[in-house]
Amino acid sequence: MVVSSVLRRLLLTLAVLALIFVPALYLVYADYRAFLVTPLGVPAGGLTLEVKPGMGISAIARELQRQPGLLRSATYLEAYARWHDLAPRLKAGEYAVIPGTTPRSLLDQLVAGRVIQYPLTVVEGWTFRQLRQALAEHPKLAHTLQDLDDAALMARLGRPGVSPEGRFFPDTYHFPAGTSDAAFLQRALTTMDQRLAAIWAQRSAGLPLRDPDQALILASIIEKETGLPAERAAIAGVFIRRLQKDMPLQTDPTVIYGLGAAFDGNLHRQDLLTDTPYNTYTRKGLPPTPIALPGAESLMAAVQPAPGDALYFVANGAGGHVFSATLNEHNQAVKRYQIKER
Repeated sequence: MVVSSVLRRLLLTLAVLALIFVPALYLVYADYRAFLVTPLGVPAGGLTLEVKPGMGISAIARELQRQPGLLRSATYLEAYARWHDLAPRLKAGEYAVIPGTTPRSLLDQLVAGRVIQYPLTVVEGWTFRQLRQALAEHPKLAHTLQDLDDAALMARLGRPGVSPEGRFFPDTYHFPAGTSDAAFLQRALTTMDQRLAAIWAQRSAGLPLRDPDQALILASIIEKETGLPAERAAIAGVFIRRLQKDMPLQTDPTVIYGLGAAFDGNLHRQDLLTDTPYNTYTRKGLPPTPIALPGAESLMAAVQPAPGDALYFVANGAGGHVFSATLNEHNQAVKRYQIKER
């Protein structure tokens, strides 16, 4: 009888507790579920979240909660990450958090490592000096090469004894913050290797080019001679025919490159007579290295030159060139366009 009375009181107490706590627990659970799919308080312009190496979910949640109105509950965020085994899979990096991002989608983003990709455009026609300057000025790259000269840099990239000029493919590359300048250059170097090999495989028969490196050198000259895509194959044709006839290329961009810092912005007659390894007026054949970064169109023009009989060309003052088959025709074009312009 006493046991029955005690049991009744215990059951009654449990019933009362259930009436109190079960609804409360249900409300907490419902609130938690709503939290997961409700967008964070992200500003209209979005924000950047930096997850540093070694940051765990607790530190990430605290960082989010420091920004007023952004994260309603660090506890809920951490609980979801731990219950679903996401906490050990979060990746470091910079993340763009945009309006509409929910706690759940944010964690998915961090697990997938969808970090911000920063761009850097390597411009066709740049010299390696210009490329190094662009790398040094990019704020999101880790700078590891600034104390190395060009030779040591190429050795670091696994190409000892190779000139860096022209060896990096011009393109817009995207990378996460903290990528090293060495990794960036390695990527551009590998891209050029692949593109050059593919284009060399499509070369026309009978070219006076010994190997892909000579195609790269010629392409760099074509790149500096014209900015008109439609002219590149014609320019290439002139140079190929000159090489076949053992004529000097006589191209000003190589002379300018050989002058280096001595070039004052104007090419003088004396400059054409000053011998350097890159002076194609005083020396026959191709210069020893590329003179700039050639793009894909210049590379293709070098191995698939336009047919014809032109051996000369001169700028027409309108961004293009006039092509001539004989020296007499060329001299007339020079008188018409260059001397008249002067």
